[in-house]
This record gives sequence, C-alpha cells and structure tokens, in this order.
Amino acid sequence: MIPFLDLKKVNAQYRDELVSAATRVIDSGWYIQGNEVKAFEKEFAAYCGTKHCIGVANGLDALTITLRAWKELGKLKDGDEVIVPANTYIASILAITENRLKPVLVEPDENTFNLCPGKTAAAITPHTKAILAVHLYGQICPMPEIMNLAQQYELLVLEDAAQAHGASIGGRKAGSWGHAAGFSFYPGKNLGALGDAGVVTTNDSELSETIRALGNYGSHKKYENLYQGVNSRLDEIQAAMLRVKLKRLDVEISHRRNLANYYLSNIPSDLVGVPFLINQESHVWHLFTIRYEHRPELQEYLRSKGIETIIHYPKPPHLQQAYNNFNKLSFPITESIHKTILSLPLSPVLSEEECSKVIRVLCDGVAHVNDKN
Repeated sequence: MIPFLDLKKVNAQYRDELVSAATRVIDSGWYIQGNEVKAFEKEFAAYCGTKHCIGVANGLDALTITLRAWKELGKLKDGDEVIVPANTYIASILAITENRLKPVLVEPDENTFNLCPGKTAAAITPHTKAILAVHLYGQICPMPEIMNLAQQYELLVLEDAAQAHGASIGGRKAGSWGHAAGFSFYPGKNLGALGDAGVVTTNDSELSETIRALGNYGSHKKYENLYQGVNSRLDEIQAAMLRVKLKRLDVEISHRRNLANYYLSNIPSDLVGVPFLINQESHVWHLFTIRYEHRPELQEYLRSKGIETIIHYPKPPHLQQAYNNFNKLSFPITESIHKTILSLPLSPVLSEEECSKVIRVLCDGVAHVNDKN
C-alpha cells in the first residue's frame, strides 16, 4: 500500500526533536502565549520576509480575524465585496461571510487553477474592497499583477497561503505580497503542526496589533478589551513543534519538487491532465493533482492496486448546501475541475521508486478504464 500521506512516518523523522521540544514546554510551566510562540512568530516572519507574524488557532481564523481587523480599522464594512476564486476550499468563503462581507466568485485560470488577473479585473465593481488570493495546491498566484490591480482600484489583498508555505516569485515568498496573509499548519500541510495551528503575516503594524488583540478576547492589555474579540491563539506546544519542522521546510520542499518533476517527466500527458508549472520557485507541491474524465473508476482501480488518492475537492463552494443561495450560479471551469481532479501520493517520505509504481499503476488504470468506456 502506498498511502496518500503517511503523517506518522513524516513526523518520525523528527521524533527526538519533537519530544525534546514538547518536554521543554512541559517543563517550562508556561503553556499559553509564551516564549515558544514568540520565537516561532519571529522565525516564521523572517522566513516569509515580513515584519509581523501573529499566531492564531488555525488557518480559517487567520483569514476570518484579518478581515474582521480591517472592519475594526474602518477599511471594510458590512456588505463590501471580496473577490475570491470559485474553485477554492470552502474555508476561504467562510471567512468572508462570517464577517458579513459579500464573496464575489470568479472562475480561475484554466491552467494554474489560481486567480486570473483578467477575470479578477472584470469582476471589480464600485463595491469591491478586497481580493482574496488563494495559492491553490502550492502554486503562488500571479501576485505582481494582482497587486497592480489592487493599487489601481485601492483594494486590500489577503493571501490565502494555507497550501503555499515557501512558494515565491522572484525570491519573494507567499505571505509577503498582500497586505496580509493567512497560513494554516494543519498536520497535512507542507509545514504541519501536530494539531490545528495558524498565523497571519503582514507588514502593517496597526493591523498586526489589531489582529493580536482580536484573537485574545479583544484585549491588547490584560483585563482591558478594545474589541468584542474571540479566543484564537497559537498553543505553545504547537509553536514548539513548528519550530522544529520549520528548520527542514526547504529541504522537504526540494524533495517534493524532485518527486513532482519525476511525475511530470513520466506521466504521459496524453493519458491524463497534469499540473501546469510556471517555474520551480512558484510551486511547493502541497498537492500533485491530475485530471481525468472517468475519475471514480480510475480512483477505484488505483485503490484496488494499493495506491491511495484523495479528491481536492469533490464539490465547489457554490454547490454546497451551506451556500444554497449560490446553487443556481454556473462556473463551468470550476465545476469541471472539481469533477475531474485527483491528487496522487506526494510527501517528504515518498520515494522515487514509489512514484514509479504510482505511475505504472496509473497508466494501467487509465488503459483499463478507457477499455471499459
């Protein structure tokens, strides 16, 4: 069996260091907002190239609290429009609607599945106040063009960098392009904690202070509350885990890129759709996704031969019951992506030999399914 992602094996590489880090926290007697969080915030800000990094409980909170902070600062108000790709994971949309803002869904670029500057520009109205740029599957959006649009129309830009730790354009990393960025450290991410965790990165000091207060019950000073905030803080234990793993993130990204290049070089593109790669630095390969018309049959064949795959994601947000007011909208590109996408195994502990087996079984599977259809 080749698992889609073997987290136990991934974390076993760092077991001694992780145990040491956990012991350090346990022995410190300080478990909330202590030195581990402060140190990780400083280290991750330096990694991304930003002035500030604020720990929060998870990636969704990172997006939600940032939008809320802009409302508190008077930069957004109820009903303002936020442009967001229609093919994103639902968390991106949830952050918008939780703040009583209006998501404006746009079709993605057909090659990269990320925001298309032209389609984004066409969606801008007098009510548009922000763009939520989702770096899907690990490839960074065309941020220079998006930031030019934002400057032209005086829009805020929030990066959803939950899948793109370390991706960059011209040496400038995801998380440092927009006015702010939200990261998730869900265990399966390229930089994954051993539980839920997230951060916001920004160069805006006022925004940083507001986000930090909002995530701490609205308090900037103990027992004094500026806002009606929430409890969303990065745990000391998770910060300690992340400090261990951040040191090896670039090494793991390099391994992911090698495996992705092996897939790209050896999967016949006339059999299945393969990912479009802009350049090496733009993609950190959180996921390696193929597209195939008869996905259910192919996935079942792969499963029967010991290859685990996952669908990211089977149903787009506008067709979910949670957003039934969007159910009659039509986004053909998005719907096609969600009907045909399939993620192959790819991880820091996957070997080239295992990739070779995946490719061999994939080719046999496509031939098998095509014969039946």
